Amino acid sequence: MSVEQTTLVFGLGVAGMAVASALHKRGESIILADDEVTKEHGDFARALNCEFVDMSDEKLAVNILQRINRLAPAPGISETHHVISAARQMGLTIASELELAYNFEEQRNGGPRPMLGITGTDGKTTTTLMTAAMLHAAGHKSLAVGNTDTPLIAALDTDTQVFAVECSSFRLANCQHFRTRASVWLNIAPDHLDWHTSMESYSLAKAQLWAHTRAGDVAVAPADDARILQIAQQSTARTVTFGSVQGDYHAQDGRLNSPHGAIMNISDMKRAMPHDITNALAAAAISIESGLVEPSHVAKALAEFDNAPHRIEYVETIDGVKWFNDSKATSPHASAVAINSLQNIVLIAGGRNKGLDLSELADQPKRMKAVVAIGDDAPEIEKAFDGVCRVVRGGSMQEAVQLARTLAVSGDVVLLSPACTSYDWYNNYMERGEDFMQCVRNEAKLNRQQGN
Repeated sequence: MSVEQTTLVFGLGVAGMAVASALHKRGESIILADDEVTKEHGDFARALNCEFVDMSDEKLAVNILQRINRLAPAPGISETHHVISAARQMGLTIASELELAYNFEEQRNGGPRPMLGITGTDGKTTTTLMTAAMLHAAGHKSLAVGNTDTPLIAALDTDTQVFAVECSSFRLANCQHFRTRASVWLNIAPDHLDWHTSMESYSLAKAQLWAHTRAGDVAVAPADDARILQIAQQSTARTVTFGSVQGDYHAQDGRLNSPHGAIMNISDMKRAMPHDITNALAAAAISIESGLVEPSHVAKALAEFDNAPHRIEYVETIDGVKWFNDSKATSPHASAVAINSLQNIVLIAGGRNKGLDLSELADQPKRMKAVVAIGDDAPEIEKAFDGVCRVVRGGSMQEAVQLARTLAVSGDVVLLSPACTSYDWYNNYMERGEDFMQCVRNEAKLNRQQGN
């Protein structure tokens, strides 16, 4: 006699609620849980007619785990959380949103639809959106899902024909079967060490992208990263490379090039900073090598592509100084991408560090003019730039913007690229970016009123 499977959906954010709704819709037995008890959680549980449990009590959590067969943690639940640790000790199956969605799609009437996967420390969202745009240009109904506004599991019931899936380490960590037709691992650098137990754990989670490949799948790896390239070559997938100057997909003579010939002139891209070019090459590689897109579709998509907000986003020019919002940069590696794309920088950086070494921020001293340190870990920013350039501290975003304005002259740029999370002053990086842009616009308005 078979025992009914019960899944504990732990963490009721966007992804957790999407998982719970999908499981409930398919008639599966679920228990809902979170570390916090809110009215929204209670209302959601009642709407699904499901039990809701407060998992902040460790003894109660163990009792609940004894009643289930499978744990579905939200992406925000770290691998060091007491519920995850207890579930592992008990030998429970732990399945991420990607894993559950993939298994449902494999059982779909008419067969599963193609998926293209994207992971990496930086550039995931942009490359995912570029991929979706290329698929759209080729005439496919495509959707950017996963670590975006739309979880993959929430998109399964749409008429989407191809999924571009942003695969964060949080979602890949608990996958046992998930794979895509073609996928790219963009890069790796220390990050999310407040979620993973170590850099090795972080890298192993990323490697899950290619752990379950089949013959005929394509693994796209950066030509200049031997570690990632080796993992790709050890998989059962066909390996394809990309890079700014070398690789099967590369930039040369002012063009984006593929093994099938030139794709387009770089000057025809809507924006072509160095990281835009490598992201475009990566997206082109998985799109073309999947067999779903032609080079002409790639060129059309990139000529029209608008980047996502808060990623080196131009805001205003005030007295000859250009202001950029890069609030999404929550690690030194991400901020380094922006710093390497600009000159004469007055940098606004800081927030709540994720246990990362911030000294990388100062690796391009000739590009730096001054720094405004903000947030809980402003002292770490000050230490990173000690002896490199002038550093001042801002006690609020408004003060930081005002200080930056006094430090910058015509021809300089002011760049908000925090290299830290936003959780000291804000709920998320979007709020931080919006506040920065509003402060800059207020300064621009005041400048116009003063007749400058």
